[in-house]
Amino acid sequence: MDFRAQMSVLVQLALIDNQLSSLEKRYVYALGKANSIPERELDELFEGHLGSKKVSLPEIGTLSEDDKFEYLYNIVQLMKVDKKVYLSEIRFCQKLAAKLGYKSSVVSELSSGIFSDPDVTGDRDHLKSLIQKHKVS
Repeated sequence: MDFRAQMSVLVQLALIDNQLSSLEKRYVYALGKANSIPERELDELFEGHLGSKKVSLPEIGTLSEDDKFEYLYNIVQLMKVDKKVYLSEIRFCQKLAAKLGYKSSVVSELSSGIFSDPDVTGDRDHLKSLIQKHKVS
């Protein structure tokens, strides 16, 4: 999976409500660090997307099912991490879900099983099985 492209999407989501919380920023930087993306690259992503109303989603057609799940899991977790969920964030997540081959309803399904605290993880295998019914056929 291209984690740099995923980081770009996460940065866009973090900025979409025009309110970047410290929790959202920390979450993005923690994911970047876990995937060997230098802080300066993340700084550049934030600077590049600040004030931009243009949302660009990467080409993601070649991702495995596991990679698609991780993408969805990470964006839903980021949406919830500051304990404030805005309609703009939900719509962004739904657009990405559609691009990944899922119905928009997958966002609410995942949201019910993902905690706002990234240190508390839900049952990932159970969540993976739940989202299957939301695949576009």
